[in-house]
Amino acid sequence: MVSTLEITQVSKSFKNNNGSVHVLDQLDLSVKDGEFVTIIGPSGCGKSTLLKLIAGLDLDFQGHIEVGSQEVHGPSKDRGFIFQEHRLFPWLTTEKNIASNLSLKDPDVRQRVDDLIALVNLKGFEKAYPRQLSGGMSQRVAIARALLRNPKILLLDEPFGALDAFTRSHLQEALHHIWESNKTTMVLVTHDIDESVFLSSRVVVMDSKPGRIKAIVPIDIPYPRKRTSKSFQEFRTVILEHLDHKINEKEDFSI
Repeated sequence: MVSTLEITQVSKSFKNNNGSVHVLDQLDLSVKDGEFVTIIGPSGCGKSTLLKLIAGLDLDFQGHIEVGSQEVHGPSKDRGFIFQEHRLFPWLTTEKNIASNLSLKDPDVRQRVDDLIALVNLKGFEKAYPRQLSGGMSQRVAIARALLRNPKILLLDEPFGALDAFTRSHLQEALHHIWESNKTTMVLVTHDIDESVFLSSRVVVMDSKPGRIKAIVPIDIPYPRKRTSKSFQEFRTVILEHLDHKINEKEDFSI
C-alpha cells in the first residue's frame, strides 16, 4: 500500500532563556494511504508539535517529512488541520463556513458543500450561524471545511477534548463514519485511550523528554467496534501498560 505520510529522523527543539528544550528526538513513522493513526502520550511529549510540523505550520526542525511523496515546505491544501476549538467564522453560516473563500455560486463548489453537509449529518443547518450550533455540530462543520479541498491527509489535534463525554462519544462515531465514507488518511492526537482504540488502525504511543515513539500498536479489531467487547478491553490494557509509568507519575490520561 502507498504511503501518504513519511516521517524520517525528525527532531525538534525549542529555544528558551535557559538554552533549548529537546521536544522530539529522531522520529520515524510511515502512514499508509487511507489509514487512521492515533498518536497518544503524556503531556509535553510533542504530539501536537509533531502535528504542526506535518501541517507545515513550523519548519524549524531536523529530518524529513513527506506527504504524498512531496517534501513539506509549508502549509498546503493537501493537509487539512482540525484544532481543538472549531475556529468557525461567527459571521458566516454553516454552508459559507464550509465553502470558506470559495463561491457557493460555483455549481461544483455548491455540490461539494452539499455533499459534505450530508456526510457530517448537518442537513437542515445550512443557514445556521455558529452561535446557533452545539460544540459537536461546530466541530463537524470544521471537519467538513477541512475536507472541502480533498486533502491527502487530515490532521486532528484533540478535536473533541473540550466536549462533554456524551458528545465526544457521538463525534467519535461520526468521525469514524466520515473516515469510512471518504477514505481520507487521518492522524489524530488524543489523550483518550478509548478514543484511540475505537478509531484507529494503529496507535502510536509516545514517551517524553524528549518525545520518542515508544510503541506502535496495531488495533486488529473489525469495525464497528464495541467498547465493552473483550478484544477492545485487551487492546486498551496493552496501551495502558505502555503508558503505565507515566500514569503512575499522575499524568492526565482519560481512562
